[in-house]
Amino acid sequence: MTRRERVAENLNRALHALLGNDPNTYVIGEDVADPYGGAFKVTRGLSDRYPRQVLSSPLSEGGIAGVGAGLALAGNRSVVEMMFSDFAALAFDPLLNFAAKSVSMYGRRVPMSMVVRCPTGGNRGYGPTHSQSLQKHFLGIPDLQVREVSPFHDSHRVLTAMLDRAEPGVLFEDKVLYTRPMYEGGVVDDLFRYETLADPGETARVFAPDCGAPDWIVLAPGGLTERAVTALRTLLLEEEITCELLVPSQLYPFDSKALLPVLSRAERICVVEDGTADGTWGELVAQRLHEQLWGRLARPVLLLSAEPSIVPTATHLEHEVLPQSSTIHRAVMEATK
Repeated sequence: MTRRERVAENLNRALHALLGNDPNTYVIGEDVADPYGGAFKVTRGLSDRYPRQVLSSPLSEGGIAGVGAGLALAGNRSVVEMMFSDFAALAFDPLLNFAAKSVSMYGRRVPMSMVVRCPTGGNRGYGPTHSQSLQKHFLGIPDLQVREVSPFHDSHRVLTAMLDRAEPGVLFEDKVLYTRPMYEGGVVDDLFRYETLADPGETARVFAPDCGAPDWIVLAPGGLTERAVTALRTLLLEEEITCELLVPSQLYPFDSKALLPVLSRAERICVVEDGTADGTWGELVAQRLHEQLWGRLARPVLLLSAEPSIVPTATHLEHEVLPQSSTIHRAVMEATK
């Protein structure tokens, strides 16, 4: 039996394809060159094959983002790697005040084909400064797109779409997800199948065949896929509560209206995210769905976020702060009563 491609391998293959298809595409980051190949080995083999296009940089996130934006402004394509997404805070100024604004501040539309890749999230025991999910800090910025890697979405298609949009973007990549296999052929496991919807975010829909309209629909970014599917499984087998999972590739801009035909099939909706509450993607989605589906819903949209805390290093404490499959199971159970 052939081993399925891992998410990190899928990203690596995508970067190889991008560099091979366009000599004006560059990959920039700390220790991205061989033999190290990046902190999570996503850039392994790139510099050996494309030495001119892979730039291993000094330890300066602001500098990396600035160089990537400058290359994009000059008509090139750049893919910038943050070693950990926590350090993207140091790149916030060039992203907000230079890259995103360059699209429109010169009196004409200027293409800015640039993606900042951000290994993100916890559940690996890396502690408070290497485990955060900072997606919310990059939402709502004009001309800055935000996406998240998932095992349902081919990374070459995602990166190509981001670069073709000709606006800077931030791609969050859950670190635990790197080791997980990509789903293929419409099959998740023995219980669940998936399909890709035709909305702008190319949302993946996970469902149990022949179960009819679900009791709940759960929306979650790609990094939560494994935890969400585990929760769906236990809810179905142990509680006879049927749920469907929606996993969007694009978090911002987010077109909730395009998903209304699917969302309207359930009377209860749950949105889950790894970041702490207040000013988040989950709150944006919950607020919109509250307005758009209020007449159909049996209760307000349920929002699950991380606890308002640093992310501890100890595994048992980390699991108390970040949403787990048990968090989703318990919350859905309580809200179903």
